[in-house]
Amino acid sequence: MRQKTLITAVVFWAVSVSAILGQAAMASGGSAPSWQPPDPALVARARKILDSTPLIDGHNDVPWQYRERVQNHLDKIDLAKDTSGLDPAMHTDVPRLRRGGVGGQFWSVYVPVEMAGPAAVQAVLEQMDVVRRLAARYPETFEMALTADDVRRIHRAGRIASLIGMEGGHSIDDSLATLRQLYQAGARYMTLTHSKNTDWADSATDEPKHGGLTRFGEEVVREMNRLGMLVDLSHVAPETMQKALAVSQAPVIFSHSSARALTGHPRNVSDDVLRLLPKNGGVVMVSFVPSFTSEEVRAWNALHDGEEARLKALHPESAERVKSELAAWSQAHPAPRATLAQVADHVDYVKRLAGVDHVGLGSDFDGITSTPAGLAGVSEYPVLLAELLRRGWTDEEIGKLAGGNVLRVFAEAERVAARLQKERPPGDARIEELDGKGLAAKAGS
Repeated sequence: MRQKTLITAVVFWAVSVSAILGQAAMASGGSAPSWQPPDPALVARARKILDSTPLIDGHNDVPWQYRERVQNHLDKIDLAKDTSGLDPAMHTDVPRLRRGGVGGQFWSVYVPVEMAGPAAVQAVLEQMDVVRRLAARYPETFEMALTADDVRRIHRAGRIASLIGMEGGHSIDDSLATLRQLYQAGARYMTLTHSKNTDWADSATDEPKHGGLTRFGEEVVREMNRLGMLVDLSHVAPETMQKALAVSQAPVIFSHSSARALTGHPRNVSDDVLRLLPKNGGVVMVSFVPSFTSEEVRAWNALHDGEEARLKALHPESAERVKSELAAWSQAHPAPRATLAQVADHVDYVKRLAGVDHVGLGSDFDGITSTPAGLAGVSEYPVLLAELLRRGWTDEEIGKLAGGNVLRVFAEAERVAARLQKERPPGDARIEELDGKGLAAKAGS
């Protein structure tokens, strides 16, 4: 009876999502808009802009690719060579970074939410070590950057500034001291959550538990401000965004998010939050994640997930049958594809609502399994910028989008930190004191 109820519920949900998918298809004219090659003159114009303004991408998962594919043995993937022919293909390598005009890259040091406590701290340190070893392995291309001035200097020298972004607040194991040590090791932003809540902050893709931020979570934001570490609000719940914006004395970033008004994914940023950005000074770095970019793709993914759940409920003892039937379903229902033009739509939307000073780029290359048509890898940034030039963006506006805005935010976070460090010592708050959690209870939860 219980299994039958589950099957009925899943079927009902799949039918509902199918209706949504149909609405999304009608809204887009039945299919995603096609991508057309850009005007070569506009691409050349974009490249010229990047000669003087470093293009800074907010999020790239190459360090995780090394961990997953080759257990962090750097000699087993040579970034000096084209990696698009690997199986599966990668989106990043040195030749394509050069063609893409990349001047600075926040490398994500991602740690899965399934890792917790000391294991998460160890994993994030290992990922940070990968970033530093890559910079040492390719010194003619990369140089570690810790400040906004470092980024400018490295770009002028013809190299790519390597910056470290922590993806997931669980990596600090509820410890301000650990946060400080990770900053000392080079981390320059931290995403407050990943896909699940932390003990002190709510995630966009989990059931709300803390009303956004707990008291300890607010202290984490304050300590990040005191350090000069950028507060990254990608992945967090709307209430977390609102609370962090209220607490933070420095501009925040969204390292890889898009506009929720265009694509209703919970990872995207709502209009009310976009309207708060000018007061805070922060920046949304628009992602290239297909399900964040295209409403049709998001709806198809939901339908695919519903079909998978239905098949698992029907065939709980046969993973192979689930796999084969799901493959047949996918063949019968071809997946739509996001496009470069849709990414540009999100960039335009954030510019229109928050202003041109509050938008940037955060691809999530090598953290996604597919890319929008026209954005196959890190060589394609000038093509996206050319599309925006075609739409009427000025050279100055393109410079702000490419890197000027995030450099301003970075420099302002440093100025706030210099002031706060004169006003107060390092925070010594403990989560069990502020949030009423005993150490024993926390260990057993």
